[in-house]
Amino acid sequence: MNIKIPSDRIGAVIGPNGETKRYLEERCSVSLDIDSESGAVTVTSQGDALDAMRAIDVLRAIARGFSPERAFALLDDDMLMLDILDLSSLAATKNDLIRIKGRIIGKDGKTRELMESLTGARISVYGKTVSIIGYPEQIKVVRSALEMLIDGAPHGNVYSFLEKKRRDLLEMEL
Repeated sequence: MNIKIPSDRIGAVIGPNGETKRYLEERCSVSLDIDSESGAVTVTSQGDALDAMRAIDVLRAIARGFSPERAFALLDDDMLMLDILDLSSLAATKNDLIRIKGRIIGKDGKTRELMESLTGARISVYGKTVSIIGYPEQIKVVRSALEMLIDGAPHGNVYSFLEKKRRDLLEMEL
C-alpha cells in the first residue's frame, strides 16, 4: 500500500533518529519504505492487515499536520477515526481558501482550540485540508461546526452550537 506525504512532513514521519518510523513499524507490524525525495511511502504488512490500515491512518494524520504523538492516539483506541475535509473544492480562489482557513483557526488559534476543548476531538488545519481525529459523534459535531464557519455563520453562533453539542456528548457518555 502506498501513501504520499508532503515533503515538509517527511521529517515528522521519520522522527528524531528514526524513532517515529521505528515505533510505527514495531507497533503495527509493518515495514515502511520512505522515499524522502518524492514523499512516497510504501507500507508493507508483516502481520494483520488491519494493523497496516491503522498505520496508514497514522501516516495520513501526520501528513495532514498532526504531531506523531497526537496521531498515535489512533493506535490506542479502535473507535478513534481520522476524517479529512478537503477545502479546495469549497474555495474558488486562493484568497477564499485563506479566508476559510482563517475562520476555522480563529484569532490566535482560538476557534480551533475551542472546537477541540468543547468536542474532545483533535483538529489540524494544514494546506488545503482540515483533519479531525475523534470518535464518530465528535467528528459529526466538528464537521457541522466547520460547515457553519465555511458558510459564514458568526463565530458566536458556532460557539453556542458547540456548547449545546458538548452537553449532548456528555449526556451520551453517561
